Amino acid sequence: MMLEPPVGAAADEGLALPSAPAGEFCGVPSLHDALLARLRDFVVEGNLAPGARVPERLLCERFGVSRTPLREALKVLAAEGLIELLPNRGARVRQLGPEELVALFDMMGGLEALAGRLACEKIAEPAFADIERLHHEMYGFYLRRDLRGYFACNQAIHDRIVEAADNEPLRAAYANVAGRLRRARYAANLDANRDRWGEAMREHEAILDALRRRAGDELGDILFRHLRNKRRAAAPRENAPPPPDRSDG
Repeated sequence: MMLEPPVGAAADEGLALPSAPAGEFCGVPSLHDALLARLRDFVVEGNLAPGARVPERLLCERFGVSRTPLREALKVLAAEGLIELLPNRGARVRQLGPEELVALFDMMGGLEALAGRLACEKIAEPAFADIERLHHEMYGFYLRRDLRGYFACNQAIHDRIVEAADNEPLRAAYANVAGRLRRARYAANLDANRDRWGEAMREHEAILDALRRRAGDELGDILFRHLRNKRRAAAPRENAPPPPDRSDG
């Protein structure tokens, strides 16, 4: 399939905050989950640079909450590996060092390669059809330059392959590493030096084709290379010097 190269699309690394719908967090029972989801997306989508301080006051204004629920949500993101809590100094976006970035992406590549091989042995046709549907939805987002929608489908495809492997220890290990790499995987599509987004889409075409043919060894190799390429694309942003430490009061 011929792929139309996309233009870059993402929020800047500054603190310009998009507006939220009025009353977004009025439902008290869902306050924590809704806030957590929006805050997680805010960090993953690169609105704050790796190593940047979390601007609590601005985020409280953005989401219409006090600092108590915001800090509770930050604790969850810290457990997921996205945020680093600083004793008596707030929090900052967790920046992965060069060696840690290589190690985590290689581990993820190994886990996904194993999942691909097992999925080819075990996947049922309805599960494959679901992955194929997600792939076509993802391609639609790609053509519309909708990186948020693309990334959601992309992650769902990888998750479905792991689920199809039907191996609980593998699933647990994958979930742990995936949370720590979620922001870096998103950032890989923002590579300004080459068309990583288009390259990733082409790799997903090969992933779907190998899974369709139940070619386990081939799929494993493709998935491992796919993660290696993501790491190379993510490294310049992840390893850039952190921005100056600014307190928001």
